[in-house]
Amino acid sequence: MLDRLRITGCFVCMLLVLCLSGCHSEGTEDVRELDEARSPQEEAGESAEEEAQNTEGKDTEESGRRQEMYVHVCGQVQRPGVYRLPAGSRVFEAVEAAGGMREDADDSFLNQAETLSDGQQLYVPAEGEDIRAAGDAGAGADVKDDGRVDINTAAKEELMTLNGIGEARADSIIKYREEHGAFQSIEELKEVEGIKDGIFNKVKDQIKV
Repeated sequence: MLDRLRITGCFVCMLLVLCLSGCHSEGTEDVRELDEARSPQEEAGESAEEEAQNTEGKDTEESGRRQEMYVHVCGQVQRPGVYRLPAGSRVFEAVEAAGGMREDADDSFLNQAETLSDGQQLYVPAEGEDIRAAGDAGAGADVKDDGRVDINTAAKEELMTLNGIGEARADSIIKYREEHGAFQSIEELKEVEGIKDGIFNKVKDQIKV
């Protein structure tokens, strides 16, 4: 009887081991099959996420370039040179970047609130200096050898030297530049408040862009 019980007990133990082994193997296979089924989706998701991150990085880099500009500051400033500034910077910010004006500088021809453009030259004259003889006068008064006034960079006082342009119209021209950016042609001057064909015909030979 005792031997029979021992045999029965051993048989039961073997059955339990076999059952447990089968369950473990089957569970492992199920997990492996599940992993294999999900793997392509996970890889696709990771690839899409990496592509989105790369695209975002490129967009940020391009946006950063669009938000910067270079301005050449020269004349009576502490450190003349080319400076990288945020897009939309004003004249006074470019002057500050160049270390400020020297003691002998004359800022009467500068509109320090004027918006700068990429590639512009900003010239700070000395006291008593003839602006017309300075050549490139940047935002102060960009007058070349031909004697014409650049309406994109000329300050208020220089604009007022034009025929028919008084203080009010000079202010309107500067306001238009600040709101719309640089003039693309001299004909665009007629879009400025207070300047129609009559005034334009008086100044068209005196101006340039």
